[in-house]
Amino acid sequence: MKDIDKWKETVNSDNLSDDEKMVLDAMGLNGSSRRKFLKQVSAASLSIYASSFFTSEIFASTMKDLPENTTALLNEIKVNLRVNDMVKPLTLDSRTSLLDALRERLALTGTKKGCDHGQCGACTVIIDGKRNLSCLTLAATCEGKEITTVEGLAQNGKMHPMQEAFVKHDGFQCGYCTPGQICSSVALLEEAKNGEASYVTEDFKNIQSGLTLSEEEIRERLSGNICRCGAYNNIVQAFKEVHSGDDEMPTWEFATQEQMDKAKNA
Repeated sequence: MKDIDKWKETVNSDNLSDDEKMVLDAMGLNGSSRRKFLKQVSAASLSIYASSFFTSEIFASTMKDLPENTTALLNEIKVNLRVNDMVKPLTLDSRTSLLDALRERLALTGTKKGCDHGQCGACTVIIDGKRNLSCLTLAATCEGKEITTVEGLAQNGKMHPMQEAFVKHDGFQCGYCTPGQICSSVALLEEAKNGEASYVTEDFKNIQSGLTLSEEEIRERLSGNICRCGAYNNIVQAFKEVHSGDDEMPTWEFATQEQMDKAKNA
């Protein structure tokens, strides 16, 4: 029976839930006026008053119960994704982002969908040792690449040192951005070892490996990961401890006019 038919049958029998009756009573609808109203409710409104009746299999199933082989794909492609040292063959729409493949097909929901436009960094994962925004990365382009999500950082039941530092220094509040922050920080450790430059590197001609990043460098290099709670100081402190063993509390102060002018003209 279709969802709309179930709804009509329920309306005719006046077999509504207590919550639905309470809402309709609050609207001043009862008896025949209630039935008349319910019969005229639009399909869009059904999601408000009859959400419990919408039991489409795809919405009711858990991640692990989703079908391996989708029956209808317009641009079908087969991809072998190597994620956290495991290889998973998937049949995907060629336009599927890595973020959606991780969350919807592999149930790796640690990687968060924030803006879905590459602006917040919540979806950051590590691909071949480099941090990447999974929402802007097509899953089809990751064939043969090594992907690490936040779930793959712990080894043998022991957290990665960066994860431990985030816990120790309370580098999170609501925690939504934390997986992306941690993945970005872990990849940044390697960037520092390799001597990779950043926007605030003073001398691009003399870059050495094994960099000890300044607080300014850390803030700049992690600026692509937004924390709406504002736990930036604690995040910097966590990174510094793992990176250099420095557990001194990061400094924070308002920018001077000179710094503002410099930033404006950069």
